[in-house]
Amino acid sequence: MPLHSLPRVARTSMGSSKICTRMAASSMRNFQTSARSMAPTFAASHQPPMTSQSQVRSAHAISNPTLAGIEKRWEGMPPQEQAELWMQLRDRMKVDWHEMTLQEKKAAWWIAFGPHGPRAADPPGEWTRVWLYTAVGVAISVALFMTIHAFARPPPRTMTKEWQEATNEYLKSEKSNPIYGISSEGYSGKGHVQSKTAKAQGIKLDPEE
Repeated sequence: MPLHSLPRVARTSMGSSKICTRMAASSMRNFQTSARSMAPTFAASHQPPMTSQSQVRSAHAISNPTLAGIEKRWEGMPPQEQAELWMQLRDRMKVDWHEMTLQEKKAAWWIAFGPHGPRAADPPGEWTRVWLYTAVGVAISVALFMTIHAFARPPPRTMTKEWQEATNEYLKSEKSNPIYGISSEGYSGKGHVQSKTAKAQGIKLDPEE
């Protein structure tokens, strides 16, 4: 090969290597694009299939006799039947709601938000019975208190006005609490007086008292 043709061969080799590099990069981009486009299909193909029972529930509407009067029958149904009916309605709600029947929509709403269980309304006359039982309880309590009070012993002699007035005089003579209490200057309180007279209470005091 003549020497003057070597630079041309070198340039040709460098151009070929650049073309190969570009082709490899383009192939890699095409592979990545294909992988991304195939990813949703691959993921969808590996999702757990719906069970035959769920497919049947979703495909077929629940019969109207099954849902008729559900508002009155719901709380009386066994828990197993309640769970089965709710699962059927749940599977039906996974499809387009335009395919659901009016009875299915009403039953699904009532089971989810209807006044049953903790949301049940008070039975008729509930508050009347509450007030009546409360009044009866208060009346019985008052009657027991009055009965016990009638047969109780009279108050002690220290719980008479005469005894408490004597207590005030004794404390004044002893200069008890002279700063702001009963022995203080200008005191106008009742002191220890808080009860009725012995005569009013039916208490007999000794002449010395």
